[in-house]
Amino acid sequence: MKRVIVFGGSGFLGSYVADELTRRGYGVTIADLAPSQYLKDTQTFKPIDILNRDDILSIVKDADIVYNFVAVANLDDAIHDPINTMNVNVMGNLNILEACRHSSIERFIYASSAYALSSEGSFYGISKHSAEKLTEEYYRRYGLKYTIIRYGSIYGERASHNNYIYNLLESAIKYGKLEFKGDGEDLREYVHAADTAKLSVDILEDKSYENEHIILTGVERLKRIELLTMINEIMGNRLEITQIDTSNMGHYKITPYSYHPSVAKKLVANPYIDLGQGLLECIQVIDNRLNGK
Repeated sequence: MKRVIVFGGSGFLGSYVADELTRRGYGVTIADLAPSQYLKDTQTFKPIDILNRDDILSIVKDADIVYNFVAVANLDDAIHDPINTMNVNVMGNLNILEACRHSSIERFIYASSAYALSSEGSFYGISKHSAEKLTEEYYRRYGLKYTIIRYGSIYGERASHNNYIYNLLESAIKYGKLEFKGDGEDLREYVHAADTAKLSVDILEDKSYENEHIILTGVERLKRIELLTMINEIMGNRLEITQIDTSNMGHYKITPYSYHPSVAKKLVANPYIDLGQGLLECIQVIDNRLNGK
């Protein structure tokens, strides 16, 4: 049995990946600040602060594979707190890399973002790009094999305030309104976290993805205003949709990518969870949560 450490495995996407690894027979240890409500009996939990290098080394020393999902992931949070963003997203990842190079790690999988090679994304994008370059350099200098996964627009029932769609649905349920910035014409390819989790483990089981950059996005490409309209229709066309700002600073409009010589492979799920069905399930979960069910 391969032993896998999932840093950030209590979080949104990390918990889906941890469960997919468990389903496929891996021995999973979740390393995070607090245990997840989704923790399985067959999974082990280790409390960890990734800014503490010594604690990280003690956790990864007997592992075969390491995933890192820990991040300041909310773009607005990153803009307002650049120091914490750099500490967690860059120094935290560096601490994990350093521990991995002193252990017999077969592969390190880093959860990056579509913003990593974008001129948008502010401090968040900068932090992700920096962490990617460090990961690449640890392979060149120390032979630590890696896969960098640039995740796109993910949603799912386990999301929190770090997730755009979660915030939309919570606002729709609590206040009966949807607000947006910009002209609503910006495009996104939405993908359910369960689908990305499967692909994130498929990558692990295929050596052709070693030392590669992978893009994981959805196949359902929508304008922002179309997403809001879909949510409104699902909720019986009773929501108020309001433009609150003509600009959407820090966010890309059509593509997150600025020219860069590195090239990434793109993967999409097939089959995949339909966006409308996925949104409906998210609405039901959030509604139950807000009403204490």
